[in-house]
Amino acid sequence: MNNNDIFKKLRVALQLRDDQIVEIMQLVDFRISAAELGAFFRNADHPKYMDCGDQVLRNFLNGLVIHLRGTKENPKNAMDVIKQNQEVVKKNVSEKAKTELKPKTDFKKKPATTSNTKNKKPAPKVQVVEKVKFKNGKK
Repeated sequence: MNNNDIFKKLRVALQLRDDQIVEIMQLVDFRISAAELGAFFRNADHPKYMDCGDQVLRNFLNGLVIHLRGTKENPKNAMDVIKQNQEVVKKNVSEKAKTELKPKTDFKKKPATTSNTKNKKPAPKVQVVEKVKFKNGKK
């Protein structure tokens, strides 16, 4: 198991987004962009994959301690922070589900036509594909 696998598993277990990871890294004065993080989380066979070095993982873990526990002057309860993250994730998932259920375009009913449509015969269906009988040499 390499540093990338550890980093991925921590991100999933703590339900962290890339922007939250960037903020955690800034707690220990380590600057990293979201694009660099994306390179760490890619598959190993991807051309843009990048190995996560010891320094990056060490700074993330130190920042994670500050993020979850707080500082000596301002201590936090780690479970409160984790529950807060879970609530944000649930909220985002429910909002996303609501937007996916809505149709992208509103369908309008066709306006009623004149009474002449009752007297007209429906047009015969045009068969687009002919019926084909396959013979594979079997009876």
